[in-house]
Amino acid sequence: MSELLNYLPLFLVLATLVTGVLWGHDRLRRRPQRLAAAAALDERTPVAARGPAYEKARAALLADPPTMEWGGSFFPLLAVVLVVRSFLFEPFVIPSGSMLPTLQIGDYILVNKYRYGLRLPVLGTKVLSVGAPARGDVMVFYPPHLDVYYIKRVVGLPGDFIRYDNRTLFINGERVPLEAQGMGTDGLERFLETLGPVTHEIQYEPSRGRNVQEWRVPADAYLVFGDNRDRSADSRSWGYVPEANVIGQAVAIWMHKAPGLALPRFFRNGIIE
Repeated sequence: MSELLNYLPLFLVLATLVTGVLWGHDRLRRRPQRLAAAAALDERTPVAARGPAYEKARAALLADPPTMEWGGSFFPLLAVVLVVRSFLFEPFVIPSGSMLPTLQIGDYILVNKYRYGLRLPVLGTKVLSVGAPARGDVMVFYPPHLDVYYIKRVVGLPGDFIRYDNRTLFINGERVPLEAQGMGTDGLERFLETLGPVTHEIQYEPSRGRNVQEWRVPADAYLVFGDNRDRSADSRSWGYVPEANVIGQAVAIWMHKAPGLALPRFFRNGIIE
């Protein structure tokens, strides 16, 4: 399913283009012809003679052709969807537990695409710089090794020196605050971590050994971790996120649907920290 969703932007662009051509051809050429034919009918039909047959003939002259009924009429809606999805907000569903406890499997979220700049749909070329990912942001992106959406938390910015020692993060030599919160019902240890202005929950597997890792984040790249620190495939295993692969910032949960036949629920709605 995730692979099919990757083709949605291309499909949306092509559908908007095709329906736009149909809509434009009708509005600029076919519709004026229909209006002219109806006006000619009005001129040659006296008012006193305008009965049911006249009304039926006039309606037939003004009726939209099948290409408009089944194609061009969708253009305005598709154009609005394309603009909103490409430049403003895109819906996204959480497919894995790598961001627990912040995001659960089945959370439906909104991704703010304007926050990090405007990019052309399909091509991904940035045409307007508005802002850049900040430390602590929950970011949607393409990883360098796969053509599918990932979602992780921004830990390292361009130029940062990051050290990950056991459960402790050091950013440019400063220890990231970490406050124990006890054991969760899933048997994982929970902590409050503060990255820049953002304080959020993370979790670890108890007594799991961890190697010390260090990174110097290159220019135009980001280092990202999952909040489920011991159960996340992130920069610790596959490297940096190139700036060109950034999609947007996850800003809110608007629905939750557990896998299977469960009904959608709205108890988790809110802003993503």
